This record gives sequence, C-alpha cells and structure tokens, in this order.
Amino acid sequence: MIPCTFVLWSKLSVIADGLLNSQLILDGLSQAVLIFDANNRLVAENAAARALMGSDLKLIRMEGWTAAAVLFNSRAVEMVDSVRNRAIEARYPVRFYIYRAGERVPAWMSALRQEDGQRYTMITIDVPDWTALTDLVARYLSEVREAVTSTRGHTELIDQIALAKEGEAVSRRLGGFTRIILIHMHRLGRLTQLMDRMEKVKTGGVRELIAKTRQRVVLRDFFEDFLESLDEDTLVDPESDAGDPRKRIRAVIPGRIAVAASQQHVAYILRDILRNAIMYSMKATPIKVIAYAHPKENTVEIDIIDEGYGIRTSECERIFQPYARSRQPQVMGEFGYGMSLYLCKHEVEAMNGRIWFESEEGVGTTMSIKLPAWTEDSSSG
Repeated sequence: MIPCTFVLWSKLSVIADGLLNSQLILDGLSQAVLIFDANNRLVAENAAARALMGSDLKLIRMEGWTAAAVLFNSRAVEMVDSVRNRAIEARYPVRFYIYRAGERVPAWMSALRQEDGQRYTMITIDVPDWTALTDLVARYLSEVREAVTSTRGHTELIDQIALAKEGEAVSRRLGGFTRIILIHMHRLGRLTQLMDRMEKVKTGGVRELIAKTRQRVVLRDFFEDFLESLDEDTLVDPESDAGDPRKRIRAVIPGRIAVAASQQHVAYILRDILRNAIMYSMKATPIKVIAYAHPKENTVEIDIIDEGYGIRTSECERIFQPYARSRQPQVMGEFGYGMSLYLCKHEVEAMNGRIWFESEEGVGTTMSIKLPAWTEDSSSG
C-alpha cells in the first residue's frame, strides 16, 4: 500500500501553479519535506523537516543537494543520487531509507516538473513515532524496580524465616515467597523480550534480521519441535492456572507445506497467539492449528482457532494497537502488556505476510496468518 506520500506527490506536482510558495501548506504536512530545484539548491522545506534535520538543515541550505546526499548516504543501502535518477526516469515516487540518530527512517523521492520544463526533486521523510517504544521503556523500568524491590524484600524474609526453623510452616511460607519471585522474574524476562522485538520493529532491524534468517520452514516438523519446547511457565504467566497447554492443542498440518520465513519469528508469533488463546478460553476447550496452501497465491495460511471468550465488536479495532488490551472482564483479569499482537503484525508483514482475525463474543476467535510459500527462488529473495 502506498501511503499518503503518493497523494502528496500528486498534489505537489502542481508546484508550477504557485504551490511552492505556500509555506502554510507545507508546514501543515506531518512528513518532513525538502524540495530542490534543477540547480540543486534547497528551495523549500517545512516545519517537520526543520524539526527532524535540526542543525543539519543549515548545511543543506548552504550546500544544497550535495550536503543532503552526504547526510542521507550514511549507512544507506542505495545511494540517494541513484534513487533520484530512478525517480526522474519513473516519474513516480521511489521508496528509499535514510538514517537519523541511528534509526532507519522510510523516505520517498519524487521528480516534479513545471509546464515550462523546470524540474524539482522532492524528498519526503516519515517522522519517527517513538511513542510505543518510549512507553515500553517506562513500563520496563517500572517492572525492573518493582521486581528488584520485591525480590530483595522476599529474600530477606526467606532468610528470617529459615533462621526461625518453624518446620512445616517454614516450608509453606517459603513456597509462597519463591512463587512470587518466580512470577516477577518471568514477567521481567517476557518484558525484556518484548523490548528487544520492539526495538527491531521501530528501527527497521526486523526486516534486515528476517532477510538474513529466512529459510525453508517445513511447518509440520517445525510445529512438532515447537510443541515440545512449550512449557507452562514460559508460555503462560505463572499466576494463571492454565494446566498443560499442549494437551489442548490439536494440529492439522500437511507434511508437504513449507513457508519462506524466519523460524525464530514464526515461533514468536505462534507463541504469542497460542498464549492468548489459552489464557482467554476455558481450560477444557480445544485449540486448533490448521495449515493449508493457496497454490494460486503461492502462500500458506495458518489458522489458530479457539473456543474462548471472543472479541467484542467495539474492541476489534484495538487488537493490533500497542497497549490497547481489550476491556472485557475476562481479558483484564489476566496479566498482559498489550504488546504481543502489535509486534506479531509487524513481524508477519516483515516476512511479506498478512495477519487478521475473525471473532464472535462468547463463541471464539480465529487468528489467521498468511506467509509466502517456499519456492526454489525463495533462497535468493
């Protein structure tokens, strides 16, 4: 899907009619905009560009395209001069990436022409949104402080009780304290993993990692190994009484099906979806994992089907948003960070896949993932 930049490019193609001089319109755009003329001079920028580029913008004003190329070429996969040439030839926006403050930032290059033949080059840069990661860091630090304080306090109590030598009563009390410590450590470990995944999503590292680790994943073999690795304490929060989750999972996966994907990220995604299915359904109900191929699309679909509480219609639009946990009592009663499906969506899309769901309150939910099927050409992609 081409974002609003494409519409922006279309509208700004009427620069010849005087739009270039409308600073008010440029400053009203949420993306950073830099416009260069045929002599490589910076002739327009907007407020978002000034905020993003900072003091570097002064250099670009003085040196023009030459300075911009030097700044944007740092760690770039494709040189901006090459991107500019492609945009001029294609006459539609060309996607590329720049680096700012260590972050990989998406951008577009467009060629604009006036009726009298004058040519302009426009760069539009997405302004990074670090809100989700900033909130996650704050949550992480809060969790760490609570875990450290609680662990220290309970450790001191364990020492005091052990010295008291009260027999069976000591055993019961120590068991209670160690369980609290286990819960804190589990949550801290889970939150640490979420932070690692979030950092890779926000900086674009997830696509680079997946490109390096993409391989042929035979789903039946993978899922058998995956089930063996599941452990109640690592899959479900220790405070939840979920029993052995493996007994509830029923898999129907043909042996011939294989996807082109990162095995690690497929494991992350299945673990997160299964965790939700287990926690938000009754213990006796089954959870089905069904995979089948779409030969015409050259894709493979994986459906995870539960008979759980379902999702209210009013909550559906929140499912893939960060920190937007459902407000249903059954969901709020279980511990969670509201991050897993947000990360799953980005990781699935980074594997050139798609994730969606169908749900009915009180009946259950089907989470569906579609990934590229493995072909002989997949290894070179």
